[in-house]
Amino acid sequence: MKISVITATWNSGTTVQDTIDAVLRQKLKENMVIEHVVKDGGSKDNSVELIERNAHRYAEVGKELSWVSECDDGIYDAMNKGVEMATGDVIGILNSDDFYTSDDVLACVAKEFEEDPDLEAVYGDIHFVKSENLTKCTRYYSSKFFRPWLLRFGFMPAHPSFYVRREVYEKYGLYDLQFRTSSDFEWMVRLFAQYHIRAKYLPMDFVTMRDGGESTAGIEAKRKVNNDIVGSLKKHGIFTCGAFKYVRYAIKGAELLVTKLTN
Repeated sequence: MKISVITATWNSGTTVQDTIDAVLRQKLKENMVIEHVVKDGGSKDNSVELIERNAHRYAEVGKELSWVSECDDGIYDAMNKGVEMATGDVIGILNSDDFYTSDDVLACVAKEFEEDPDLEAVYGDIHFVKSENLTKCTRYYSSKFFRPWLLRFGFMPAHPSFYVRREVYEKYGLYDLQFRTSSDFEWMVRLFAQYHIRAKYLPMDFVTMRDGGESTAGIEAKRKVNNDIVGSLKKHGIFTCGAFKYVRYAIKGAELLVTKLTN
């Protein structure tokens, strides 16, 4: 089985080395291939230099690298181009400021798909950290309690933990670029509410994410995210209202509280 991991980069020179190292450290099980697809958006920093400097390391550990640097229309356009470049049986996303929490994530993903030919997707948990302290969890995002009806409240499986067979993209489409901040949410609504894909939750922590992404960068960013969530649901004929967003905030607050208590 071949798994393609797509990383979209743009001026990611301070973090992408961790992402590359995390992919290179992933363990390979028998008859398993890992392809890392890096789609750079024409970075002006040293991102491309780092990709080139690390290119030889992939073959040394039995992995593949495909990459290109060109302008794109935002992160979801870069992801779409990455999907089109990918040659794997299964495809997932690893952002350029994130890294795998353990070295067996992709091996576990491959095992699930191999054991169940009808399975279309798997997903799990992620956690957030501060850039200045990558070992301390600030928020643990569990997808354990996800059910499709929770989409109307803006809750979805953690996208960085979401792996699908390539046929899912081919049959149900790529990311819709009209949703600039939350195209991944619209994609999830499409998969679960419109096409009712067969997915499985894996009780493991897939990815470590640095705080401070675009969707959490302030009040205006949150407003855009909320608008995209409402627009995504309306596109697919799912009732929602402004008050429902507070359920999502309550879930996030509960995650922060539990994380604080467990720390």
